[in-house]
Amino acid sequence: MAHELEQAYLDAVYARLDELRAHTRTRLTAVRRTGATGSHQNRSERDAFATLYEDRLAQLNAVEERLVFGRLNLRSGERRYVGRLGLSDAEHIPILTDWRAPAARAFYQATAAHPGEVVLRRHLQTKDRRVVGIEDDVFDLDAVSDTDVVLSGEGALLAALNAQRTGRMSDIVATIQAEQDAVIRSDLDGVLIVEGGPGTGKTAVALHRAAYLLYAHRERIERSGVLVVGPSRVFLRYIEKVLPSLGETGVVATTIGDLLPGIEATGVETPQVAELKGREIWSRIIASAVKARQRVLPEQDLVVGSVRLRLLASDVRQAQERARRGRAPHNVARVAFVRHMLNALVRQYAEKVPGVGEEDRADIIDDLRNSRDVRVALNLCWMPLTATGLLEDLYAKPHRLAEVAGRLTPAERASLYRERGAPWTPSDVPILDEAAERLGEDDEAERARSQSELAQRESEVAYAREMLAQSGHGGGMVDAEMVADRFAGSGPRLSTADQALNDRAWTYGHIVVDEAQELSAMAWRALLRRNPTRSMTVVGDVSQTSSLAGATSWEAMLDRPLRGRHRKATLTVNYRTPSTVMAAARRMVEAVDPAHPPTPVTSARNVPEAVVTIETDSIVEGTVAAVQRERSIADGGRLAVIVPADLREEIAQAVGVSGAVNLTDEVVVLDPGGSKGLEFDVVILVEPARILADARRPGDLYVAMTRPTQRLHVVHSQPLPPGFEESST
Repeated sequence: MAHELEQAYLDAVYARLDELRAHTRTRLTAVRRTGATGSHQNRSERDAFATLYEDRLAQLNAVEERLVFGRLNLRSGERRYVGRLGLSDAEHIPILTDWRAPAARAFYQATAAHPGEVVLRRHLQTKDRRVVGIEDDVFDLDAVSDTDVVLSGEGALLAALNAQRTGRMSDIVATIQAEQDAVIRSDLDGVLIVEGGPGTGKTAVALHRAAYLLYAHRERIERSGVLVVGPSRVFLRYIEKVLPSLGETGVVATTIGDLLPGIEATGVETPQVAELKGREIWSRIIASAVKARQRVLPEQDLVVGSVRLRLLASDVRQAQERARRGRAPHNVARVAFVRHMLNALVRQYAEKVPGVGEEDRADIIDDLRNSRDVRVALNLCWMPLTATGLLEDLYAKPHRLAEVAGRLTPAERASLYRERGAPWTPSDVPILDEAAERLGEDDEAERARSQSELAQRESEVAYAREMLAQSGHGGGMVDAEMVADRFAGSGPRLSTADQALNDRAWTYGHIVVDEAQELSAMAWRALLRRNPTRSMTVVGDVSQTSSLAGATSWEAMLDRPLRGRHRKATLTVNYRTPSTVMAAARRMVEAVDPAHPPTPVTSARNVPEAVVTIETDSIVEGTVAAVQRERSIADGGRLAVIVPADLREEIAQAVGVSGAVNLTDEVVVLDPGGSKGLEFDVVILVEPARILADARRPGDLYVAMTRPTQRLHVVHSQPLPPGFEESST
């Protein structure tokens, strides 16, 4: 009986969802059909409505799966269904409560000890649009009027834990636990550090928190947006469906290496060089490098037409001092410097040429600007710079780096050398961002862009004029400018996310940082620059730190930039890793690095004999055999082979998988860094001693060991690191 009643209600909710989708599509089609006609205001309104309907339709389409997952029976007699978003029927009567709404909080917080107004909590398991499972938590049996209470069946959380992985992260909206819910609904203001060991749901909690904040504080943060920063592009693909499934489609997701528009960080470098580039000292190095390009040249003659002027050191110093007073970035302040120098040269010109008056000033300035001698001298005194050009010079010209980086040792400076044009690395990006902030917009580049836009506009008008002439249309009522406006106004309107991605100086209303323990001091500077309100969710585990530039403690990493203005929340239950695997991983960390014990967690998964070690003379053959054995018993789950970085291509070829990582494949081959934040049914860990030796910290090995939900195979030819319990098959 319970299934039939819930199925009928589910059908009604989906019917309403379909109605809203159809209505939104109709409105969107009508808006698009109007075209780019009317005044500029009319076109802006049309674009705004089109964006509104597009976003709403994307939201309605994204919540198809598991739309309804819970029901609350309250003491008042009310039945309140909880789902992915709020819905009302045609009479505006609520039929589904958004999981983020205050009215839904009891679904996650009610307990037998503290039930509040809840007498029954029902978990609905659905597939497609069918109810496939029901389980009830009864808090007051006497108050329950239902005669169809369902007390048996696998719990919703247990079912989620035992489900096979798909290569895409699933939301946990139906199974959020109380300690997770408290973090998700924590205040928007301030920096919240969420720490917890592997498998505690840190990533899922962070993403659900982003969705919750957009719901609860939409007016404050929607216009500026939310930025999610992950450790790799593979990780971002892994989580890309979570926020849309929660009803949010406009969040910006990126890595530190992709933070700057137009920069492709594809280069590779040693961990030692990456650590060097992550030091905060680079903020001073860049400041010194910029100032070094503001020079006082030896006095020299400047030829302007038939007049010979003199570049005076005193004029240059005075112009530079005045330009610096405003504390504007280098390229912005250069405008003031040039203006002051032109004024000084105009005065000289007037002294040398009799009869020159104030009415001639504009012509004289034009002559000065067109003089090659003047242009070269002023550029050498205050060079217009780009971030990429500045940093390339520092890397490629040792004498320039030595001038401004005296605090680095000669060996450290030498390790930074590379030719101009070499690909950028992810650790270069925060330094480039620092340089871009110090430099500001190049006024010459801005003028060139304006000229390009003007030329484009003239081309569009000319094309429209030719089209009207050939067609004979217009009849005097439509001119070429109007036609060009229509073509320009018919392009796509950028969403907040698209605008933010293309604007280096964009500031966000909230930033979520996952695997935050890996970030360097320079990376933190780049992120904090994008969040002046200091509203952030920082998620990580210092026990998993593998980057030499990363955190050994949150206090050491964040107390300085945040001045202690942060708070902590700890997740204590591991929902992913079998207890035997977790115990081995914990023993390894404690044995290798006793100064930094792992964050304590309680494993919720008791999978017996989850760790199998395989000793072999041939690491490749042993790995292939382990993969074949797992494939022979696999029934749709996901298998990851985690290997030392220098073995990845060889092992991938041996097991017959692509070098490119596609998490939806049955088998993937990853290095430890690439596995951060991911989870798999089975992990085959290859040569753990080499993984440990490749890093100075046990974080990479700890991460690799704690990725599986069912089994961990350890294939090795070298002796196992401390903490492993040896067995063989």
